[in-house]
Amino acid sequence: MEITQELVKRLFDYRDGELYWKERPVEDFLSQHDANQWNSKHFQTKAGCYGKKLYAYTTIKNKHIAIHRIIFLLHNGYLPKMIDHIDGNPRNNKIENLRSASSLQNQQNQKLPSHNTSGFKGVIWNKRLKKWMVRIKINKAQTYFGVYEDIELADLVAQEARNKYHGEFARHF
Repeated sequence: MEITQELVKRLFDYRDGELYWKERPVEDFLSQHDANQWNSKHFQTKAGCYGKKLYAYTTIKNKHIAIHRIIFLLHNGYLPKMIDHIDGNPRNNKIENLRSASSLQNQQNQKLPSHNTSGFKGVIWNKRLKKWMVRIKINKAQTYFGVYEDIELADLVAQEARNKYHGEFARHF
């Protein structure tokens, strides 16, 4: 069975980025008695628990679904293929922080990689030239934006390139 906006409105209350159970579908249980017991015990308790990828999940009709996807569906009436957390925090599920995105847009909004050594996104040290090189991905391909002696100038060039090519999905830190 499909998970619809109507269903999630019946099952959950949304408050400040969190979901709270109103009821649980009988289909999730072996009997009506089990459903009644669960619903009386868990009414208005927070839904979901955190999985391996820092996202909160719950189960509806024997399907695991991310809490941020339920919240998006609840407010927008549809489920896009991908949902982006604008601030990059997978635990911030406030509706204002969620937007529909393509896989590419979601990648553009990623935080500074942990293996980065310059401290600036898109700026790497070129050992051979002994200068800072600027590269960013545009449509899945690395694009080169020059080399610079000054790291702050290299960062500024990288930021301008991200603004131009990544638009609202540009993340600079």
